[in-house]
Amino acid sequence: MTTKQLIDCDDVGEALREDRPLRRARNYRFQFALGDLNFRPLTVADPVPLGRQILESAGLDSGDDYSLFAILEGGDFEDVRLDEPFDLRGRGAERFVAFQADRDYKLNLADRQLEWGKPAIPGAALYKLAEVGEDKAVFLEMRGGEDQLVERDDLIDLTAPGVERFVIGPKPVTTYEIIVNSRPRTVESEDVTYEQVVELAFPGGGGPNICFSMTYRNAASRPLAGELSEGGRVKVKKKGTIFNVTRTDKS
Repeated sequence: MTTKQLIDCDDVGEALREDRPLRRARNYRFQFALGDLNFRPLTVADPVPLGRQILESAGLDSGDDYSLFAILEGGDFEDVRLDEPFDLRGRGAERFVAFQADRDYKLNLADRQLEWGKPAIPGAALYKLAEVGEDKAVFLEMRGGEDQLVERDDLIDLTAPGVERFVIGPKPVTTYEIIVNSRPRTVESEDVTYEQVVELAFPGGGGPNICFSMTYRNAASRPLAGELSEGGRVKVKKKGTIFNVTRTDKS
């Protein structure tokens, strides 16, 4: 194949999913994230780039104490040395994540050894790495005690001695405690509707001449506070979202 016959760009992820070798191309596309798992596409001209070339493709100075990891097909993290080549053609990795830190923190997620470049890891990142379904959840293994459910908005400290171990299990039934007209009420879903709150505030208290006005605050979704009207819904926090409902008789 001559230079003129090279395709403009081949995608590493597409090649993996189609179970084919990378085509000869002027550029090779991969996914890159910095300090989190919000990946964006980048390209390099060499199918066997050095680790520092991957960083430089993201506009980063490879001399600024970055650590770089490839996320392999099975979910394991592989340390990518900045002055060593990484062969995109046969390593089974399309995603790379970099951290600017002076040390890395080891953890085990579903029997996979991972490394994280920050002293704490968000629960949302663990769920994304574990790729669990809606009926599954991530738990922090507590030696000698009951495993701790990890919520997506949790931040897990990785600085304790030893390697933190996370396991996957059935998602437990979760309840949410909300406050309706100064009284605590329990709901089974974070997604709460206007009609549901009205029934909690005034059970069976509706009618053709009755109307309700409703405000909320300390919600889990945005806006954090506001008014809720008929047919509306809002996501509530595990505990502490507040609703005030007023009933008006128009007759």
